[in-house]
Amino acid sequence: MKRLLALFLLTLSGAALGEVAATDDAGKLVRLARPAARIVSLSPHVTELLYAAGAGERVVAAVEYSDHPEAAKKLPRIGSYAALDLERIATLKPDLAVAWGSGNPPAQVAQLARLGIPVFVSEPKKLEDIPATLRRLGRLTASAAAETAARDFERRHAALSEKYAGRRSVGVFYEIWNQPLMTVGGEHVISAAITLCGGRNVFARLTQPAEAVELEAVLRADPEAIVSGGMETVRREWLEQWRRWPQLTAVKRGNLFVVPPDLLQRHTPRLLEGAERLCEALETARQRAVQTGK
Repeated sequence: MKRLLALFLLTLSGAALGEVAATDDAGKLVRLARPAARIVSLSPHVTELLYAAGAGERVVAAVEYSDHPEAAKKLPRIGSYAALDLERIATLKPDLAVAWGSGNPPAQVAQLARLGIPVFVSEPKKLEDIPATLRRLGRLTASAAAETAARDFERRHAALSEKYAGRRSVGVFYEIWNQPLMTVGGEHVISAAITLCGGRNVFARLTQPAEAVELEAVLRADPEAIVSGGMETVRREWLEQWRRWPQLTAVKRGNLFVVPPDLLQRHTPRLLEGAERLCEALETARQRAVQTGK
């Protein structure tokens, strides 16, 4: 009952506020006759962004693995980000769908648009894109909390940038998956986090956000640190497998690190928590280099 009342009040306030608009990451201007009151989230990172922007009460459904914040776990499910339940979405009568540009099937997103559901595409690539996205979601939902969240992110980002500016560069291999062996390219936000910490993504030359790489390529790159970002049950196992190549600098110096993937692989304000852990790991790598005299 409380949720229904909240949505009713939001609808009334939206009607009074009138048209809202924001340009999404696909370059499309999304216009709504009034602030969105019934939103479907098509990605776990989108769900987090909506809650961070103060629009959590307006989200009526989300895809699987939308598990943060705690309230998001109770949302009705509309399939996975890779396989949306279009029929279920249509029955919810949303006035806005927030999609993941590189994650959702393009044909299904296009079908939502054909059904008359406005679609805002989210695809943050840089750390600076996160507060920008919060502000745009704030405009589409008339949420003042979005600006507060965006400024907080910018403040924390600036503090980290200042703290690690001028640090010696550390070559980093970030492992998304092990079979096939996958990492991130230079345009991925994780690569931006590595740079923020004074690190260097050894596969920054890759043009795709995520790509498979050959083991021999990693051995040639000889990273000073290896960071695992797989599922919790396999992260440590993945790192231990690298000990089969003791010639790697990362292995010789014990620079095999774990950062929870939810903190780095989702384009949300929590990414700075992951960046802080990553920065601490790279600082450890620098200290170990000093200890070994290299």
